[in-house]
Amino acid sequence: MKNIMTLPNALSASRLIFLPVLIYLVLIEDRLLFLWVYLIIGSTDAFDGYIARKTKQVTEFGKTIDSLADIFFYVATAWFIYRLYPDYLMPNYSLLLGFFGLLALSFVISGILYKVPIMMHTSLLRYAAVLVYALVIFSYFFNTTWFVAFILIFYLIAFLEEILIFVFFPGFDRDAKSIWHLYQTKKSGVLK
Repeated sequence: MKNIMTLPNALSASRLIFLPVLIYLVLIEDRLLFLWVYLIIGSTDAFDGYIARKTKQVTEFGKTIDSLADIFFYVATAWFIYRLYPDYLMPNYSLLLGFFGLLALSFVISGILYKVPIMMHTSLLRYAAVLVYALVIFSYFFNTTWFVAFILIFYLIAFLEEILIFVFFPGFDRDAKSIWHLYQTKKSGVLK
């Protein structure tokens, strides 16, 4: 129980707990308050892992709750953008379908191979999360149609990398930086 009740895990869980607040703010179309709450809640994604590593509180439970929070938070973010800024998202509909298709395929493959759906924390997926966070902020001020397209293409590449890791690198760490990093580690004989 000691490993579960940590500040990093609480930060990760807060993204799930406060998601209904964001949904409510979107439904009443209070864009400014939504933006402020999103900034605060979304920032926990940067701090949970950082604090866990610095305080040596990295656990499998923490990685799982972080992944779960990420999934719900970023899928909800797609809905937030759809509801608040549909003119920016809809021109990228085919890319959005590809995003959800590869996300689902990633979960299916990891579920079949490892008996649990996995969301990794590769560098590409971390950068994509930062881009989505920035997208919500920028969308309040600017037309972000091209930025949406860029992010979705970035995610497609990141999910392909994740799928390749699942297939070719059994025994990987969910926090592996990249497929290239795993290849180098395997080549040096550290990863079996």
